[in-house]
Amino acid sequence: MYNHDDLKTVLFVCGEKLEGTLGKKLLRAWDEKGHILGNHSFSHFFYHSPEIDAEAYIKDIQRGEAIVKEFSNFRKLFRFPFLKEGDTAKKRDAVRAFLTKHGYRVGHATIDASDWYIDQRMRTRLERKPNADLTPYRDFYLDHIRDRATYYDDLSKKVLGHSVRHTLLIHHNLLNALFLGDLLNMFDRRGWQLIDAGEAFKDPVFSARPDIIPAGESILWALAKETGKSEGHLRYPGEDGQYEKDEMDQLGL
Repeated sequence: MYNHDDLKTVLFVCGEKLEGTLGKKLLRAWDEKGHILGNHSFSHFFYHSPEIDAEAYIKDIQRGEAIVKEFSNFRKLFRFPFLKEGDTAKKRDAVRAFLTKHGYRVGHATIDASDWYIDQRMRTRLERKPNADLTPYRDFYLDHIRDRATYYDDLSKKVLGHSVRHTLLIHHNLLNALFLGDLLNMFDRRGWQLIDAGEAFKDPVFSARPDIIPAGESILWALAKETGKSEGHLRYPGEDGQYEKDEMDQLGL
């Protein structure tokens, strides 16, 4: 077993979930441990919805910042909910201009995944059977992340000619509370060097502004779409629970 206690991440905070007393207590604990706190908006809007315009979205970003800006490790990193950056060029560019003007960088993920869907299925099982064996969910999760990490690292090599300093998108949920240690150990065993998120975000790839519509997904997916490299191997959306459903059904998970 490896000790990853000193590893620092970025926790992208969705304000509506953490604005109360318990949420602030959790944020304070993360902050005191030295983890970076980023902005994930307040309401977690789906920016590709025609009902959400740039003005409303920007106001929600500002509202999210108000929740986290008091903490010492808050940094102006913004992660788009669902990794969706706008369904029109006008919406995309309006938020990009706002973020630049206010000193924000986009907290892109290079490795996208569907841990949220596996967590959802696991919790549904636990509701029906509280003593269920969760080992199959752990194994499926580790296989899923390994597959996605391999895919996006290969995409990086195809598009940029080298591996970037990756950032993995996972969520604050029961699945990761149980199996995050197993996940980190898996990457160690496979020869990946684990680094602090602050170091990862120094990679030049995170300054890219791909010219695609709809905008978003993994930054590597977006660059592949923009350049036409690996065009035939890109699915849309890049990741979603629909891709894992059939296999989990077949496995009885």
